[in-house]
Amino acid sequence: MSRRGGSRSGRRRGYWTLRIDIVTLFPGIFVGPLQESILGRARAKGLVEINVVNLRDWAESRHRVTDDYPFGGGGGMVLKPEPLFACVEALRGVGSRVILLDPQGRRFRQEIARELSQAAHLILLCGRYEGVDERVREHLVDDEISIGDYVLTGGELPALVVTDAVVRLLPGALGDQAAPAKDSFGAGLLEGPHYTRPEEFGGWRVPEVLLSGDHARIARWRRWQALWRTWRRRPDLLETAELTPEEQKLIEEFKQGRKPDA
Repeated sequence: MSRRGGSRSGRRRGYWTLRIDIVTLFPGIFVGPLQESILGRARAKGLVEINVVNLRDWAESRHRVTDDYPFGGGGGMVLKPEPLFACVEALRGVGSRVILLDPQGRRFRQEIARELSQAAHLILLCGRYEGVDERVREHLVDDEISIGDYVLTGGELPALVVTDAVVRLLPGALGDQAAPAKDSFGAGLLEGPHYTRPEEFGGWRVPEVLLSGDHARIARWRRWQALWRTWRRRPDLLETAELTPEEQKLIEEFKQGRKPDA
């Protein structure tokens, strides 16, 4: 959490080690999440290097001031350009991508996570207060990302969301290499229902098809359930999903009142 230079990501087990630098005023927010679950395991495997950088370390004033009142008046404070520029310029190397987490950015989606997972180095800037000096947007960052149309206290939680979504796509991060393609949004659809033991609970039984052992039938059922759930809950996703002619016909039949086969 101190000043560090722009070291390059290395190669490990046939893959590039992604490096992510998260620039924040509140590094303590990241202590627990980065040590747990998939993020913790990916770091331990050397698949990703995640550094939390305290922006206050790059403030030149004696009191390490990183924000100031906005010109023209108005409430709130604005993050100053000097510490952000100094920090990023020290971290940035060849292939670095600087991203500001900000409500004005493009909406984060799975395809953006896939895009970022191909990078060698990400620098995530956590916005705070009323935002950042406009010169940061215009002359420092390469991209701006928002995780949704709602208000958060700062960019720390969005940075964690982006980091988690990106890291789980790295080869070796998940036990099942095909898992990302099966997840909701991975194939352009929502996932269908999942069941586990016991076979019966509260009078509700697991669908017979999942107990049949017929893998082709099970795969077909799961795909149809995914189509049904997506059509009912997120029909907008069907506009860009890659569907076979049979699946397109099935969607039309859903519109006419048909339900997926049991």
